[in-house]
Amino acid sequence: MDNGMSGRVWARRLRGAFFRYHRRPIIIGILISGPLFWGPGLGRTAPVEVPSVDADLGPCTADFAVTDGAGKPLYNAKVSVTVHYGFLGLRKMDLEVGTNSDGKARVAGLPSKVRKHPLGFVISYGDRVKSIEHYPAVNCNARYEVVLETR
Repeated sequence: MDNGMSGRVWARRLRGAFFRYHRRPIIIGILISGPLFWGPGLGRTAPVEVPSVDADLGPCTADFAVTDGAGKPLYNAKVSVTVHYGFLGLRKMDLEVGTNSDGKARVAGLPSKVRKHPLGFVISYGDRVKSIEHYPAVNCNARYEVVLETR
């Protein structure tokens, strides 16, 4: 059966005719079977874990959300505190934690009662610094929104 076409041209023409008539069922089949392979969780991101440090001295916590002046969260802003405890507050513990990509950090295990002074948190990012006094007896589970402005 020689009609003036070589084998290659004939195969290309047959392949073109096949896909011309069967293109829609193939595309629909791919779209329908997609969730079977990709799973229902496609597009969802896992929640970012909030970094925390535990003093193990009591039940209180302090949560921080650190942003810049434009409202963007600051990654790896340092939240530090010195906790005095023990007989006459002679022992001390220095704690420091950095914020995650959402600008959040947590200090847990804080004592519910402090003797002389409130807990003084220092939040720093580069050359920007802000101090916050925390009274655990008044607000045991505190949340602070900290805005670090540029100078």
